[in-house]
Amino acid sequence: MKENKYDDEKFFQKYSEMSRSRYGLSGAGEWERFREMMPDFQGKRVLDLGCGYGWHCAYAAEKGAVSVLGIDLSEKMLETAREKNAGEIIEYRRCAMEDLVLEEDFFDVVLSSLAFHYVKDFPDLVSRIKGWLCSGGAFVFSVEHPVFTAYGNQDWYYGPDGSILHFPVDNYYYEGKREAVFLGEKVTKYHRTLTTYLDTLLQMGFSIKRVVEPEPPQRMMEWPGMKDEMRRPMMLLISAVKE
Repeated sequence: MKENKYDDEKFFQKYSEMSRSRYGLSGAGEWERFREMMPDFQGKRVLDLGCGYGWHCAYAAEKGAVSVLGIDLSEKMLETAREKNAGEIIEYRRCAMEDLVLEEDFFDVVLSSLAFHYVKDFPDLVSRIKGWLCSGGAFVFSVEHPVFTAYGNQDWYYGPDGSILHFPVDNYYYEGKREAVFLGEKVTKYHRTLTTYLDTLLQMGFSIKRVVEPEPPQRMMEWPGMKDEMRRPMMLLISAVKE
């Protein structure tokens, strides 16, 4: 079984208090830019890897998808998704994305939001996604930015008075496991370089359409800590097409 921190009661409760959990897509700082990168969902068969609460599944259904399959390893996530974002064309299934077996050349769109940095073997996953996608299918995903994942602890350096000095970036080219602290809990994540993210797609036969390092939207700038998010990138958004 892959690491499943989200079924830990304490961790899940903390996650449920985040703005993206409470307010959905409008509470996610990257959503306005991510939405711009979304393909036309009308009449499409959609796969969401690491679907969480199912916000993106519901969005795809709202925009005209004919079927949506949401995959997540956490039963607590899926329970919430079925409560908050159920739909006649939406199916939720518990599985680690690395273990998923699906029909080849079936999906028109594959989405993933902030899940791939939990996956050890990114090239293998991309190869599998390519197999599931139809020719011309869209692949759109977000991950934690390599600058954010490089050092590992994912926290600022602070001065004696507690003020933020800078964000550490170290061991950038040493890809692999990192023990991060997220919501006050230790979580295993995997760091990889920007080159690995982009070149893997190109080597697998994808055409990259957009690469975005999203800034917090102006409407969120007064939220606690948001202005500091302008000091370093936290997320990376990529859209590609299977040739």
